[in-house]
Amino acid sequence: MNFLAHAYLSFNHPQVLVGNMISDFVKGKAQYDYPAQIQAGIRLHREIDAFTDEHYATKKAKEIFRADYRLYSGALMDILYDHFLATDESIFKSGELLNFSTSVYAILDAQSLYLPQRFVTMLPYMKNENWLLNYATKEGMERSLRGIVRRAVFMSDHEPAFRLFNEHYLFLKECYENFIGDVKNHSLIIFKQLDL
Repeated sequence: MNFLAHAYLSFNHPQVLVGNMISDFVKGKAQYDYPAQIQAGIRLHREIDAFTDEHYATKKAKEIFRADYRLYSGALMDILYDHFLATDESIFKSGELLNFSTSVYAILDAQSLYLPQRFVTMLPYMKNENWLLNYATKEGMERSLRGIVRRAVFMSDHEPAFRLFNEHYLFLKECYENFIGDVKNHSLIIFKQLDL
């Protein structure tokens, strides 16, 4: 799961949200340099990632992309899950995604002291282009896929991913629907076990 899902699965806890958002930018023992509640968010992020990778729906969905993208099929699914979450009206009713994304950016700005430099460098682009909101649109998804391909060492073309996303849209949405309740329940169990 990508930024939107990790923010959503922070259950409205500001410092858990910060840890959940920055986890991919924090390597090894550096996680222990953060306050306890941000460390908890980092742990939660990693639990969510492990659960996502092993879920049967994710494994089925990744097969759509495996021939073209191999190991990167998981990274593509992370972004696609954010699209289906952003368009899930049972979670974000009309206008709620905009409000949610605005609140996430405000929390990150308020906690900027704890953001790793690479995240600080990326954050203005995330806010100015409103990545969290734009996961809901096809245009936003194409930009996101283009971005992940640009940053990846062994990928050079986002167009097959975007084409496959559109061709298999209903199947991928069904995979999301079979997954979202499970990951939310699992994340809530982990969240309740955190020392907050």
